[in-house]
Amino acid sequence: MTPTFALLPLCLAGTVALAAPALAAPALDDAVRQRAEELTRTGLHASIVIAVIEGKDSAVYGFGSSQAGKSAKPGADTVYQIGSVTKTMTALLLANAVVEGKVKLDEPVAALLPDYTVPAFDGKTISLLDLATHYSSLPRLPDNFAPKDPANPYADYTEAKQRQFLAAYHLPHAPGTAFDYSNIGYAVLGTALAAQAGTSYEALLQKRIAVPLGMRSTSNKPTHGMLARLAPGHLLSGEATPAWDLNVVAPAGGVYSSARDMVAYLQAYMFKPLRPYALAIQPQRPVASGDDTKIGLSWLLEQRQGQAYAWHSGQTGGYSSYAAFTTDGKRGVVVLTNTARDVDALGLSTLLPGTPLPPLKKPQAAIDVPRAALAEYVGEYPLDKDFTLTVSLGKQGLEAAGTGMGSAPLFASAKDQFFFRAIDAELAFTRDAAGKIASAVLKQSGQDTVLPRKP
Repeated sequence: MTPTFALLPLCLAGTVALAAPALAAPALDDAVRQRAEELTRTGLHASIVIAVIEGKDSAVYGFGSSQAGKSAKPGADTVYQIGSVTKTMTALLLANAVVEGKVKLDEPVAALLPDYTVPAFDGKTISLLDLATHYSSLPRLPDNFAPKDPANPYADYTEAKQRQFLAAYHLPHAPGTAFDYSNIGYAVLGTALAAQAGTSYEALLQKRIAVPLGMRSTSNKPTHGMLARLAPGHLLSGEATPAWDLNVVAPAGGVYSSARDMVAYLQAYMFKPLRPYALAIQPQRPVASGDDTKIGLSWLLEQRQGQAYAWHSGQTGGYSSYAAFTTDGKRGVVVLTNTARDVDALGLSTLLPGTPLPPLKKPQAAIDVPRAALAEYVGEYPLDKDFTLTVSLGKQGLEAAGTGMGSAPLFASAKDQFFFRAIDAELAFTRDAAGKIASAVLKQSGQDTVLPRKP
């Protein structure tokens, strides 16, 4: 049965319960509450909603304002773009098709797309399981991805371009041999599943997931009612930015949803141990050698504090999300925000109370650098054939754009040292013996990536 919920106001400000009347709604950990309040009070996030699920009871906690310049506390029905959490829905559509005997996990995707030329490696074809577990050998983004509008980068990426990419692409290694996170892989998976069903991805999403679970605010193509409740997106800088139109890449990250709907979605996994939900969170492959993390059909499976759980996060231009649940069905969490700053730490600490939150970084101060001096950093800094960081001089100063990503301003902190405000990263430049710029070092997520300057 699909759970039904009544909206019950609680005495706590910004909190609603989603459940039948109960003695007490699931509480939010004090450390998480304080951090969420601080993040929205200081403007690091425009708004945040956190849904806590305990068994069949749940509650949604709202922070900040869902409408710029207004006192509009976000709640259970505020709509956000959920980014790559969409992939779990696409994977569930695959699991559903498998359970109904319409496809097999080891079936070549080419069998579902007869009008496509799908790459193979020495005769080894890409299977549906390869796509669902990021083992397809396809890149993160297609090599013919050249957005006209960096603020809405996927809007002009069509099915025709996806078809062209697949026909021309050469796999670097055999499918099924290595984990390589791929957005285009999930776009292809969604296209294939829709083709098999003889319908669109959106129609399949509604028929197999949204309608059966009563998710009235979940869609790749939001209704006017959903748009009226949409929290406008923001960059890390706080600047407003439109929600992305993901076009053919929608199965990888284009869905909009609400905390209310996401509670229903997670509870379907937590309380329906039968297929297709069980199949979707069944461990399929390792994510990396020497790492205990496994991947099911999109869901990442880990264990901490002796507790096994499934999770996925997502991010688009102005939104971030996190969804997770313990595989014993006892606890779940959804975190949604309309700022492109990840909320994984908030989500994990909510799911497993006591998990420490990382310290907040203090905002960096920028120094002035003459425009003429900035010109020497301009250039292309390739990592490989799939990714190049392009540094250019815009109206306001130095900017950097990665392949398939919008351009973001750079701010100087010292000589040859820059930082972003739109993303959580830094960029340092190195010089050769003659004093000329030789490379850029991208510092992000605790890793340093050296990008040699293109001659």
